[in-house]
Amino acid sequence: MAEKFNAAISEYFPENEPFSCACALFFYTHDSEYRYITMDLKYNGALKTGRHFARELGGRIARCGWFADLDLLVPVPLHPMRRWKRGYNQAEVIAREVSAGCRGIHVEPSLLRRTRRTRTQTALSVEEKKANVEGVFAVNEKVLEELVGKRGSLPGHIAIIDDVFTTGATAAQCWRALRAKLPPSVKISVITLAFVD
Repeated sequence: MAEKFNAAISEYFPENEPFSCACALFFYTHDSEYRYITMDLKYNGALKTGRHFARELGGRIARCGWFADLDLLVPVPLHPMRRWKRGYNQAEVIAREVSAGCRGIHVEPSLLRRTRRTRTQTALSVEEKKANVEGVFAVNEKVLEELVGKRGSLPGHIAIIDDVFTTGATAAQCWRALRAKLPPSVKISVITLAFVD
């Protein structure tokens, strides 16, 4: 799966640093029934279903050696207005359940922030998706300072958490924001409920 993730995002990273690890619970095409799991979580408030599958994902990650050193989960943030309208951030719901299923890894939903509101990615072309999220994420430096202060050091392995990985545009922009503030020694991975072929 990591090879597919990294192939999908290779065009976004001129620095040629792929994600350290990549993981998704579901792999599907656009006509797959699995797509309704993430769609219902995101748009229909199916929190119970989303939590169930995210907890399953966390359990699998806990048994996977590639994530043995994972010590921080960072959900992709929603714009405050979108979060208010929806009532929750589906990536944060997933992150908290992954944490519960995987050694209680710390979740930091405020480490990344959106710098502007964007259109939903759902109906956009690949090029439009890239343009839509270009430069939209930034690290909240105060939160990073507090996190380092509590831990006594930088995290060693961070995972960006989202509901679905389609083109990689969103995850790539989150990666860029984190990498701009973190040294190369900090590994950055991506974990999603679904990966769309």
